[in-house]
Amino acid sequence: MLNQWMPSRWAWAAVLACTSCVSALAQSLQPPEIAAKAYLLYDVTAHQVLATKDADMPVEPASLTKLMTAYLVFDALKAKKLDLNQKLAVSERAWKMPGSRMFIDPKMQVPVEDLLKGMIVQSGNDATVALAEGVGGTVERFVELMNQQAKALGMNQTQFKNPEGLTAPGHITTARDLATLATRLVKDFPDRVGYYAIQRYRYAGTPASNDTNRNLLLFRDPSVDGLKTGHTNAAGYCLVATARRTVADLGEGPAGQRRLLSVVLGASSENVRATESQKLLNWGYTAYEPVRLAQAGQAIVTPVVWKGRKSQAKLGLPEGVIVSVPTGSSKQLKTEVVRPDPLMAPLQEGQTVGTLKVMQPDGSVVVEVPLKVLETVEEAGILGRAWDAIRLWVK
Repeated sequence: MLNQWMPSRWAWAAVLACTSCVSALAQSLQPPEIAAKAYLLYDVTAHQVLATKDADMPVEPASLTKLMTAYLVFDALKAKKLDLNQKLAVSERAWKMPGSRMFIDPKMQVPVEDLLKGMIVQSGNDATVALAEGVGGTVERFVELMNQQAKALGMNQTQFKNPEGLTAPGHITTARDLATLATRLVKDFPDRVGYYAIQRYRYAGTPASNDTNRNLLLFRDPSVDGLKTGHTNAAGYCLVATARRTVADLGEGPAGQRRLLSVVLGASSENVRATESQKLLNWGYTAYEPVRLAQAGQAIVTPVVWKGRKSQAKLGLPEGVIVSVPTGSSKQLKTEVVRPDPLMAPLQEGQTVGTLKVMQPDGSVVVEVPLKVLETVEEAGILGRAWDAIRLWVK
């Protein structure tokens, strides 16, 4: 049974400020040694950070920048401002881009879908600039859009100076911000994630030797389906990797799949970044197990509502509640709901009005989950409000 604690109005404000998103707390498990300047392991399914090292340290993103470029292109496709079959011109600027290339030139008119594959699979800076110009009109305008989107996503430590990731003063991010971006990319555009699993691609007439995805995990681990590599002399070797593995206890089909995402920055070589990313993912899958506390749309708790047209509120998460806990500890877990009391109407669907604390037997918090209103509770009429006011006074 869920324990409940109802804070005062002032205490509740502090609780709400601390639980606007799911966050892992008081983790006792030690991750393996990872040979990288910074890293972060995120459980996308449970919305929990499982391990970090210097996750808020400013770093150069190199070609991981292209995750934001892709986000904006995917968004333009979704808004029907672009079409996958639409052909874009290749400017002189795109053609002359240094570094990784798709090898397109100004004589070509290249479909958007091929440019996407060139940017994602080959990490082509030329394809990236062509897409940026296609969406933003100019590279400079596109960079403005990148920074606006970063702010909207909550990437507060990120500043973009270009769409491709070549070293530039002030072009910085953090492992945490990259995890935010990659998670939203997967969540907001699930129909586009397949591009990141493509192992080989080249555009007709370009060198056959330039066809292999630089993400070595795509060739080593069948559960890995993305996302992006990056490398400059300043940034070192970087990789944002994501994997999906089936967990029987979660159910069948997509609902039974658990996605983890790793961000490894500043490794010493292409092979090291892949090996360390694999190590981090494997550790996350074995050290932590997912526990489903509620199905999609299922209430975690149904507290009494005062002055409302309904007598109870349903609190939970629309997508259900899954938490990751240390493997083998699920049967010893305790839960506690923190919510305001009295709970007053009106309550809007999606409004956060409580927190579910998942704790180990010693009381240490494993994770805190925000509880949202699953069904709107409208305010009662004047007589209903008056009656409840009397009842509250008596109480």
